Amino acid sequence: MSEQKETLDILLAAPRGFCAGVDRAVQIVELAIEKYGAPIYVRHEIVHNKYVVDSLKAKGAIFVEELDEIPDTDAPVIFSAHGVAKIVPEEAKKRNFFFLDATCPLVSKVHIEAERLYDKGAEIILIGHAGHPEVIGTMGQLPDGAVTLVETVSDAEKFVPTDPKSLSFITQTTLSVDDTLEIVNILKRRFPEIASPKKEDICYATTNRQEAVKEIAEQCDCLLVVGAPNSSNSMRLVEVGERAGAKLAVLVQNASEIPWKKINGFTKIGITAGASAPEILVDEIITSFKERYETTVTTITTATEDVAFKLPRQLREDA
Repeated sequence: MSEQKETLDILLAAPRGFCAGVDRAVQIVELAIEKYGAPIYVRHEIVHNKYVVDSLKAKGAIFVEELDEIPDTDAPVIFSAHGVAKIVPEEAKKRNFFFLDATCPLVSKVHIEAERLYDKGAEIILIGHAGHPEVIGTMGQLPDGAVTLVETVSDAEKFVPTDPKSLSFITQTTLSVDDTLEIVNILKRRFPEIASPKKEDICYATTNRQEAVKEIAEQCDCLLVVGAPNSSNSMRLVEVGERAGAKLAVLVQNASEIPWKKINGFTKIGITAGASAPEILVDEIITSFKERYETTVTTITTATEDVAFKLPRQLREDA
């Protein structure tokens, strides 16, 4: 007689996983391979997820960190969803590369905003994480020194502007909504005339995924966030889960990283996925739980998403 399985409730956060910008970026690589043949080159991981990157490598994508790693070629060169500094397409043009820009349109919006502010003579603060590709790309839209990066509450308290009356701020699109609000509130307290973005820079997908986690976290013994350690939006979901009351919040890249010893005895598990994590990874994790437990899965939906972004003109006819 087989041993009876313990019962486990899984709360599945929705929305989760791929956002419109990630979906578009992955499609751009796949369609480019389909239309132009392998290999194609991609500067930086197209999105921050090993499963996605490895899948595209298997189809014929070659990933590089910088353009100087690419030989002279007629093959397409694709820029990642995180956006690039202006110097990158300039260099691509000098080398006569045929390039496709997979920058998320919501990141491009921040780039345009930064240029508009600079042209008006504003002093610009960027709230974001140093070294993240999106931050490098946004700061790289303008001359060195034109943007000051503020990462923390402490940075916001210490910042000294040249002219408080000409201050404006923009933000990285994948930040913690609550952390960013705290920083913004300090800046507004210190500099009441600081100008805000006309429309929130933190993207809809980041906000929606964080709200969904807040909805389920307090009910969970453990929250599993499917994503990559270098994915900003995935790491923020772990932090949001901890603050919202999950007894344990853990980032896992796939089913092999489920911390079975830590969750032994738990009866309710929450699962979400960062905006660059494909749903197949969530499915595999649920399957792993079903192999060990008598499992019920309940989806908790806090928003519905119907955003879609156009593909680059060169690929649209083949979509």
